[in-house]
Amino acid sequence: MPLLRSPGGQRPDRPPRPCGSGGTHSPEPKAGTPKDTGGRTKASVSRRAARRGPRRFTRRDVAVLSVLLGIPVLLDVAIVWGPTLASVALSFTSWDGIGDISWVGTKNYETLFTSYPQFWPAARHNLLWLAFLGLVATPFGLLLAVLIDKGVRFSRFYQSTLYMPVVLSLAVVGFIAQLVFSRDQGALNAILGDTESPTDWLGDPDLNLWMILLAAAWRHTGYVMILYLAGLKAVDSSLKEAAAIDGASETQTFFRVVFPTLRPVNVIVGVITVIEALRAFDIVYAVNKGRNGLELLSVLVTDNIIGEASRIGFGSAIAVVLLLVSMGFVVTYLVQEIRGEKNR
Repeated sequence: MPLLRSPGGQRPDRPPRPCGSGGTHSPEPKAGTPKDTGGRTKASVSRRAARRGPRRFTRRDVAVLSVLLGIPVLLDVAIVWGPTLASVALSFTSWDGIGDISWVGTKNYETLFTSYPQFWPAARHNLLWLAFLGLVATPFGLLLAVLIDKGVRFSRFYQSTLYMPVVLSLAVVGFIAQLVFSRDQGALNAILGDTESPTDWLGDPDLNLWMILLAAAWRHTGYVMILYLAGLKAVDSSLKEAAAIDGASETQTFFRVVFPTLRPVNVIVGVITVIEALRAFDIVYAVNKGRNGLELLSVLVTDNIIGEASRIGFGSAIAVVLLLVSMGFVVTYLVQEIRGEKNR
């Protein structure tokens, strides 16, 4: 038999609950509803905090952020932008590092472009480095990444072996190139059996640049392979399956589906390739001080600034030219990539 209830809605066999001083009873929150220390639910507290807006930073927060952001900015200005701006200013002066600084205007640049015989061969070599790394080493690294991504046997071994040169500096790669391409005791001549009239791979100006490019590409290929391999691992497999269902071949799937999705990796690889090609210095300096066919702009900067001539102003002018060439390639490439991303 159902229990009767009083007109107030309470069961007759249960005494009424005591109310507060105001005489009204506030219902308790449901079981499982979290409460804060003041008896309010966390949901109501979060709604009130949202109405108040974002939390203001305390003085301690501002001090911590200033230290964490200020120190890197100061280091960047002191190490990167400070010397860069100083080189730009010194390129218009004549200074040997000790005496007075005299203003010469654009005379250093006029001398550089008209009556400095080492400049144009060095600039041509830098462009050749860029073309070789960009058109040979980078596509080869992409090819290796695609082959390893397919899951061939011993892929881990190939990946580790090909990446190993990346951990070496270019100076060490230069010393290894000497062991391989040396005229009298090089491994290459020993393998070829050329003992009576051995080929001077590093002494012949017509050959040494290509040998050094092979050594630099050996290191650059592994770097590019790892970057593209990481990008290929992130490609959605459903895209490949959809292309296969539509009847696309494996080559068409890669160039029309997979490669366009690697646009962020392409930007990184392109910038790295330009920087590696234009800042090359230590590998040629370790071989023959960057002379006899291995002239580069970075070597000319070093020879003029810290060499016997001590022409800091003239060396700064070469450094500014190298900076402008580097920024020209990098900015142009990034602008093209950004426009292509917006047009997609």
